[in-house]
This record gives sequence, C-alpha cells and structure tokens, in this order.
Amino acid sequence: MSAKYNYNSLEDFLISTTLTVDGQIDDGWGALFPVKGREIEATILFSDISGFSKRTSNLNATETLIFVNHFFAWITAEALCSKKGIVDKYIGDEMMMVFSRRFGSDDPFKEAVEAARFMAENDAYSFCPHIGIASGQVIVGYVGTPMKYNCSVFGSPVALASRCASVKTAESDNAIQGCSIVFPADEWGSRDFDKVFPTQKYRNLNGTTFEQPHAWNLKDPRVVEMKNLPDIQIQEIILQSMHFPQESPEERARTALQSLKETNRYWPEDA
Repeated sequence: MSAKYNYNSLEDFLISTTLTVDGQIDDGWGALFPVKGREIEATILFSDISGFSKRTSNLNATETLIFVNHFFAWITAEALCSKKGIVDKYIGDEMMMVFSRRFGSDDPFKEAVEAARFMAENDAYSFCPHIGIASGQVIVGYVGTPMKYNCSVFGSPVALASRCASVKTAESDNAIQGCSIVFPADEWGSRDFDKVFPTQKYRNLNGTTFEQPHAWNLKDPRVVEMKNLPDIQIQEIILQSMHFPQESPEERARTALQSLKETNRYWPEDA
C-alpha cells in the first residue's frame, strides 16, 4: 500500500522532502542564482483545448479569459477526481499535471491514463482536449531569481508529453474521434487494455446494476515525427464518440460576461 500524501502543489512537496540538489551558481554577471530541487520518477500529462485559436477568434479578451478558466476549472476537477496528481502549471490554453509514487500513486502512468479517460468521458461541453502522456526522470525545482521565482518540473518527459499531445490522429480516425490519449508505445508494454479501461457499472433506480460498454479503442503502435525530438513509436487510445452540448463553451463565455455586465461587475476602460 502506498503512503498517504497530501500535496496540493509542487511547493508543498519540495518543502516536505529532502532535496537532491541545493546550491548556488555564478550567473557570469556578478550574481548568484539558486539551484534547488528533487529528482524523481514521474509521469507527465499535458492537455490543451482542441482548435483553441479558431474557437476564440470571435471572443473578446475578457470572454477568452472566461473560456480558458472554464476549461481549467472543468479539467482540473475531472482529472484530479480521486487521483494523486498535482497540477504543475497553466500555460495559455495548456495544463500540465504530474503523477509520481512520491505523491502516493501506485502506478503513475496508469493513473495518468485513468485521469485522461475521466476527462474525455465527462467532456460535457466538448472541449475535446488533446492529451499527451510521458514518463521518466524529472526534477521538481525552483526556477527564477530572488525577484521572481516559482516551482515547476523539468526533464525530457515534459517535452515528450507536450509533443505527444500535439500528435495528429491518423486520417482514417478523424471522422469518429472525440478525444485521443497519446503516449510512447513502450510505456503501455504488456498491459491488459480491459483492466486499464474496464466497462463502467451503473445503478438503476430499482437498485440493479448494469454495465455500459465504453467507446475507447487502443490503436496499433506507429512511428511519428516529433518536433525537435527524435522520431518515436507512439500508441493512441481513441474515444470514438463525441459530446454535443446544448451550449458551447464559447456561448457560455458570452453569457457569463453578459451576467457580469448586468450585475455591474465589468468596467471596460473604453466605456
């Protein structure tokens, strides 16, 4: 059984653990910068909004902010539902999460995939996120200067997860794709798909239970080009269904801004 950790942030983790590096480096300009962090094995999950630029092209700046925050609020709640991952950062329309045995995960890769599945199956507003996953050694550390710094994760799995999230689905799957989870093929190994993606059980009003078959499909490995990285063999798990919301996230953003206007919580500079 894994230990019970309760880290709400990477900062919480660093404060609570022994560092593997703690020193200062001369920056070459007469000053020193700190190097503090802890090397760990981890799984990185990257996710972003499908078609973000096109979907926000007709929104004003405030509506775009509402749109993005709606995505982050939704995806964080869904991804972390009973999972031991930590949100590292939000970058534009991207979110990065970290799973590790150091955070209490028994199987970080499996938990990342389960989090991705939960996000996609509960994508009620059809954000259709791109999701990339990669594992390996990273360092959780402080970055910046004494004037401004934060805590983040660095290492090749970060870049690889980001590139996996940008992989385009094979042309034959485009018409039926709702969401895809992409990762290096060697990370899946000999896992049993039905154990990682079991059918969901639901309870009827009369107390009986039934199983709902899922619409996920594990594709065969294929080699893809990775920008600024060596070509790699990846695998995809594709959700062959889509949500069709009554109100799109774009419409919700416009409605939310209108509500702020009506309650006198919006004061534009050019008003």
